[in-house]
Amino acid sequence: MIKIIPAIDIIDGKCVRLTKGDYSQKIIYNENPLEVAKEFEDNGIKYLHLVDLDGAKAKQIINWSILESISQETKLEIDFGGGIRSKEDLRIAFQSGATKITAGSIAVKERDLVISWIDKYKEKVILGADTKNEMISINAWEVTTDIPLIEYIKGYWSLGIKEAIVTDISRDGVLLGPAFDLYKKIQTEIPALQLIASGGVSKIEDVDKLNEQNINGVIIGKAIYEGRIKMKELKRYLC
Repeated sequence: MIKIIPAIDIIDGKCVRLTKGDYSQKIIYNENPLEVAKEFEDNGIKYLHLVDLDGAKAKQIINWSILESISQETKLEIDFGGGIRSKEDLRIAFQSGATKITAGSIAVKERDLVISWIDKYKEKVILGADTKNEMISINAWEVTTDIPLIEYIKGYWSLGIKEAIVTDISRDGVLLGPAFDLYKKIQTEIPALQLIASGGVSKIEDVDKLNEQNINGVIIGKAIYEGRIKMKELKRYLC
């Protein structure tokens, strides 16, 4: 059964959503991220994808206190990303209550460092693979590299990564549906990978299709915040 993982993205301490990663297209959904997290938990949610967008831009963790408050006041299993670029950032994330961390841009820029994290923390490290036209994107999606997505994931799979969040930037925040075909390609090439789909989910039928495709997890943001997917519709996946 697919894991339902709501997303909380943080800018200036507030719960926001961007469109295609564009900071100028910001919508504030709630001034209090902890309130949002508690509401998710009250509805049976067990997992949370928490992203420090300020940190992603600053290249260091900024909103660690929000991570800390959510981890202390809920039982949600939190995967945390955004701004984790050093051993100190990693220490702060785990000390503040992250269950897992997502290594995004740092996994491209400082491979040896991330390999050392994988060796030490094992399955507590998730690979964050953001992509545009099947190429890896970094730096809060501002830069698209010439690194092919699937080969990139394969490389980290061979080094011990078990789980990857794959976000198709072109679909993020625009409610056009997930990149089903892309996920099928990844599953064919790396069948044992625990794949988490991110970007484009707009209706419960998208979640149903991802579940039928045997995707391990799905991150949902705007569709929940705008009421396109109701919490009661997700109940069958929250057992």
